[in-house]
Amino acid sequence: MPSAGRDYLKELYSILKNANFQKIRILPGISQIIEEDARLIQTRSIDLQDLLGRNPITIKLKESLSYVRGKRVLVTGAGGSIGSELCRQLLSGGASRLYLLGHGENSIYQIDRELRLLQEEGVGEKAALVPVIGDLKDTDYIDYLLSNLKADAVFHTAAYKHVPMMEENPVAAIDNNVIGTENLINSSLKHGVKRFVHISTDKAVEPVSVYGASKYICEQMVLNSADRGETDFVVVRFGNVLGSRGSIVPLFQQQIEKGGPVTITHPDIRRYFMTISEACSLVLKTGGVGENGGLYLLDMGEPVRIRDLAEQLIRFHGYEPETEIKIDYIGLRPGERMDESLLSGDEIPSLTDYSRILRINRKIPLTMDISKLLEELHPICRLNSAFPGVYRNVKILHDILERYVYSK
Repeated sequence: MPSAGRDYLKELYSILKNANFQKIRILPGISQIIEEDARLIQTRSIDLQDLLGRNPITIKLKESLSYVRGKRVLVTGAGGSIGSELCRQLLSGGASRLYLLGHGENSIYQIDRELRLLQEEGVGEKAALVPVIGDLKDTDYIDYLLSNLKADAVFHTAAYKHVPMMEENPVAAIDNNVIGTENLINSSLKHGVKRFVHISTDKAVEPVSVYGASKYICEQMVLNSADRGETDFVVVRFGNVLGSRGSIVPLFQQQIEKGGPVTITHPDIRRYFMTISEACSLVLKTGGVGENGGLYLLDMGEPVRIRDLAEQLIRFHGYEPETEIKIDYIGLRPGERMDESLLSGDEIPSLTDYSRILRINRKIPLTMDISKLLEELHPICRLNSAFPGVYRNVKILHDILERYVYSK
């Protein structure tokens, strides 16, 4: 029932559970929006993210992906939650080659195997799948890679994303997210990539964490590259996605399975959420209709209180919050804040011709000197005898970020 809304799915799921059905499966979002027959292989066990959030909009994905038909497409971070879903949807887009780039051998193996199995069962078109193991931080390798792949479009999802972990490893966050993106931008410009779509986050808005600062810098790097060559650069920003690896939903599920407690930082903390499939469909749509140098925001709806999410998840597993599964409040961790914003005070959203895609403009143009910033960051991430005592120096890194980025 591809047209079934969330409320009806909740009701139907409850009826089936009460009737003691043990195996309840559902077609993922991709099957609801691609104009083709759904396949049995695409079904999976229903989980909480299918019952949460709003009703996804219907996107004619084949029409939206006409700009990649017959093209070579590179997805960085292809083994991650966003990257792998982009690959699933791109499989039906008619790309001639789909390059799956990541530095994790197992995750790339898994998405490559899954896409090939989908193809065997008749899902999608006959794109050539090319798994690529590599590290964006390796400047020479990325340049070599782009020179040989001849990619027409790049979807850049690769990043270190775990906020508290990156607070403990700030140089790694900057090295991977910023220097890696710099390498990819420069090689894309050099080797004729026609369209570069960068995935950003609400953590980049007036950032208070190293991760957020790294993504803020990446936004500016990509936008500032719009006039550097023939490549069209687009940034797409959105909040959290339900069920992504490292997100709170899998963590809550693990805590519930071992009997609790479920840990939440604060009873009133809120976050924006969207399902992975909807986010990726809108990213792909924006990648085709976005203008060079454009910053776009996906309409995330209203923020969700994490406590409410935890309580729904506990009940989903058949327990009662507090009485059977305890909820503990552990306080904000380093780099976290109570509420995330999708826009800074200097940004103005405007409607586009496409549902749930907003264009962001600034009241005052940014004056960040990207070249100077990168010049200061490089000796922290790369050993350089001309700058003794700078390599991996966290204090110097924080000083630089506070001068260029940190807003609070």
